[in-house]
Amino acid sequence: MDTVIIRRYRISDAPAVSSLFQEIYADHYPQPQVYLPSMINQNHRQGRWHSLVALVNEQIRGHASLFRQSGRSALAELALTVVHPQTRGQHIATQLGRQLLIHAQALDCRGVTIKQVTHHPYTQRMAAGLGFHSSGLLPDYAPSPFGTQGRETIVVGHCSIDGYRRPLPALDWPAYCRELMVHLQTVFGATDTVAPWKGPSVHFEQTAGRYDVLLKALDDDLLKQLLQLPAHWLISLRLRLAQGFASSLHKLVGVGFAFTGIVPDERSEGWLALFHRGYQPPTLTLHCPHMQRLLDQAR
Repeated sequence: MDTVIIRRYRISDAPAVSSLFQEIYADHYPQPQVYLPSMINQNHRQGRWHSLVALVNEQIRGHASLFRQSGRSALAELALTVVHPQTRGQHIATQLGRQLLIHAQALDCRGVTIKQVTHHPYTQRMAAGLGFHSSGLLPDYAPSPFGTQGRETIVVGHCSIDGYRRPLPALDWPAYCRELMVHLQTVFGATDTVAPWKGPSVHFEQTAGRYDVLLKALDDDLLKQLLQLPAHWLISLRLRLAQGFASSLHKLVGVGFAFTGIVPDERSEGWLALFHRGYQPPTLTLHCPHMQRLLDQAR
């Protein structure tokens, strides 16, 4: 077995990293910036990407990165992980992930998230081995990077850094989701204090063929407006996890939205509840039993 060397990304690595993504994913990778070496380097110069590469026989055969929305964000994402097929089986992705989680401490990150693909089980197994706890599903999140006609459903995981905990608000959970939420409270803790909201109370945009809605709170007027959106739209709704969640869940489920767990709020220390409408219910076998029950319920 050839020796694997893990080292920090260098500006001169950009062409080889871009070629690695092209060789494995052709033109299907959902993050188009990997196809422009100049953009890869720009993201590193701006402090948004912090990457490691894996070398085998002096050739780059693996890559992974900590992605942050801004250079000062306390939350990062373990992303852009790719390993050449000829070097799989040597746990290169796990080595890259483990070293990046250590690096997250140096960046003063309090938590790291990961988007686990469901086309195969390897990413999910790796994430669990690295200490990530799955908390939510993103059905039909993006076009599949594996060259198929469908869309990829994503499992979101979160890992606390250096002992920091991102507690959930201490709410009276509805029976509909109580088992999951009690489990996540056991993992992440609970608090009577709700994290302050940052940013506009409503944000709405189209991304990768879906419509993303971010809400501070749900009222009857907003609910009516959501119902007026075209029925064929794939809508991914994120709602602040706070007092009134039980009522909002009942209303959204009642008009056809499926509750699919929670994810950390990138702009605050809080959490966001996930709701989706318009997706094609996938039949999948997931590594995490909590996510499997959530998926079966959403179907």
